Amino acid sequence: MKDQPAVAPSDLANQRRVALSRRQFLRGVGVSMALPLFESALPGRLRAASAPLVKGATGLATTASGAPLRMAFVYIPNGVHQDNWWPTDEGRAFQLGKTMEPLTPLKSSLQVLGGLNHQNAKAGNDGAGDHARANATFLTGARARKTDSADIQVGVSVDQVAAQQIGHLTRFSSLELSCDSVRKSGRCDSGYSCAYQYNLSWRSPSVPMTPEPNPRLVFERLFGSGVGAERQAHFRQRQATQKSLLDFVMHDTKSLQTQLGQSDRAKLDEYLTGVREIEQRIQRTESFGALPDPRVDAPAGIPGDFGDHMDIMFDLLAMAFETDSTRVATLLLAGDGSNRSYPQIGIAEGHHYCSHHRNDADLMGKIARIDRYYMEHFARFLKRLEQTKDVDGRSVLHNSMIVYGSGNADGNRHTHDNLPVILAGGGGGTLETGRHVKLGGRPMSDLFLSMTDRLGVQGIERIGDSSGRVTMV
Repeated sequence: MKDQPAVAPSDLANQRRVALSRRQFLRGVGVSMALPLFESALPGRLRAASAPLVKGATGLATTASGAPLRMAFVYIPNGVHQDNWWPTDEGRAFQLGKTMEPLTPLKSSLQVLGGLNHQNAKAGNDGAGDHARANATFLTGARARKTDSADIQVGVSVDQVAAQQIGHLTRFSSLELSCDSVRKSGRCDSGYSCAYQYNLSWRSPSVPMTPEPNPRLVFERLFGSGVGAERQAHFRQRQATQKSLLDFVMHDTKSLQTQLGQSDRAKLDEYLTGVREIEQRIQRTESFGALPDPRVDAPAGIPGDFGDHMDIMFDLLAMAFETDSTRVATLLLAGDGSNRSYPQIGIAEGHHYCSHHRNDADLMGKIARIDRYYMEHFARFLKRLEQTKDVDGRSVLHNSMIVYGSGNADGNRHTHDNLPVILAGGGGGTLETGRHVKLGGRPMSDLFLSMTDRLGVQGIERIGDSSGRVTMV
């Protein structure tokens, strides 16, 4: 991989202005809607028809074709049922296990990675608390200080390592989402602070990036304008008139359509239809009530069905990538140790309870069904990215790196070796997909180093307990 020139701090503000000036928005009263990147906006010499596939990104968070290169991390709780998770065989001849069967149509766009460990999630001298450590270590590779007070300490997570260098290229340097509660303090797991268990992203060793669980607040952040009271006022104006957000940008929409070619007009129509569909789903959930107060731990407006909640957060993440609103994101589907039940798939017992199955056939069957339930929703998300055409004519999935996994391996025994990890997406052509790879017991942080390399991030020699780079090409 070629070394990329480091970005001087003095250049970041200018680069941000240039990047945002090239991005198009639809504007109206209280609305500033980022648009998808249109193929006509990319210089002809860089479009997919003529862009070569190379093994190595050619710029800061861009692919060889000049399209944005994205990175996301999706967390599932409590490990997996091992027998149903792992594929048969290695290399390209692998067959997906029962848990991953929903990914069959996308098999050529992903890698199943075995042999990745998180040593710092193990007990060591700290005793119980595997769930808190699993969450805290997953993206940091660091050992969490055992405390339930304010003196929390773990490490900077890989997403924030990247965001510190590439965040200036987009409206949001990173996006942190959750389908679980938000807890910033208190005691959660055997003497560990709740901050460890309910956060994936860490800006500094002692400051987590609090994720947003409420779809309405994410939607308003992506498509509304203003902050705080101003955004509240804009929302109330739309609410009072019972209008869609799209009604407020109708003039700009019609004007833009006259400037686009046929292909880009179709892309715009598809995008606007998607925005309206998400807006309607949120409205149905909250009955178009007041805009939730972000200071409340469990705001109204979160779908009652957990599957619906996952889907809408995945869709909002997909739109954030499609509009190049961010290139770095995390989505915590549930904190490790979650004891959520799943009546929608006929499981009344809690997830954590089922994970400690003690080889009981009934409980093992239920944990396998829960694992597959999560996988079905992840597969839906990947399919959407695969079907969304990017600025270079390829798919958004091709131009992404999406990690899906858990900081626990076997939830029954609380192990942290051979973690369940999937790396989906082509990394803009830099990843060799469609294979099962056993990496032989390396720190998971080695994978993170290799991913930051592909983003063009410079000067990062170590993340957590990393020992080197993983060869993924």
